[in-house]
Amino acid sequence: MTTRAAAPQRLLFLGTPEMAVPCLDALIAAGFQVVGVVTRVDKRRGRGTVETPSAVKVAALRLGLPVVHSVDEGLALGADLRADLRADLGVVVAFGQLVKPLALARLPMVNLHFSLLPRWRGAAPVERALLAGDTETGVCLMQLDEGLDTGPVFAHARVPIGALTTGDSLRRELVEVGKKLLVDELSAGLREPQPQAGEPSYAAKLSSEDLQINWSLPADRIDRVIRLGGAWTKLRGRRLKVLAAELIDPVAIGHSVRGDAVGGLRLLTVQPEGKAPMPFAAFANGARLLDDEEVGQ
Repeated sequence: MTTRAAAPQRLLFLGTPEMAVPCLDALIAAGFQVVGVVTRVDKRRGRGTVETPSAVKVAALRLGLPVVHSVDEGLALGADLRADLRADLGVVVAFGQLVKPLALARLPMVNLHFSLLPRWRGAAPVERALLAGDTETGVCLMQLDEGLDTGPVFAHARVPIGALTTGDSLRRELVEVGKKLLVDELSAGLREPQPQAGEPSYAAKLSSEDLQINWSLPADRIDRVIRLGGAWTKLRGRRLKVLAAELIDPVAIGHSVRGDAVGGLRLLTVQPEGKAPMPFAAFANGARLLDDEEVGQ
């Protein structure tokens, strides 16, 4: 029989992007007391002067929860209150920052990580799994330590990656699986975590260059970039986003337009600079593309 610790009741939540919001909502719905939320500071987007809060901050304010912008501030929440109002566990979901050892010494923390550790430790595990052509990924609930996603694992769940899986659909499924795993494990009380086993790999944050289509690669590899979201190329010296495509021949390579296809891909939806998304056929007609016009230039 697996021995479990007493279920925690008061949580400090640390998270930033939209992916973390359903987990926060699920914890509240399950009856956990979230004493406060730690998230990144508000940021300006583009050239504007208006600062935008993180998705987690917006959710926390909606729920009436205290919000701070550093781990030390989060640990100080409740310092002047009764002991039964202070957090007894930190829950980290896509926080985007390393938690320092001194903070971990003050409050034990768990991390919901969106991969099957030790594969894809780091900032972009979902994106790297899809780009690498992995046939499955998953979610791990792990004990947070001072390393980069190196702590022992309490529980995990597997999620398949199909031939048509997109970045958005994979994130949604991982979040659904992950929030259930998180609530179930915390509600039951944490079991003894097990050390990670296997060869680690690292998921570096993606840059714009990672999403630029390299038309000298086989079509199946380009298809994964497009399914991830944000893929782009150049045509007549201007940027063209490729939002959707259909794989025709996985091993084909080519730079020239042939009807509605390039290499082994049929282009379905694109977005020219400064314009709305449109079917590739409409774009090709409007731009008067030549049948052998090269993309990537």
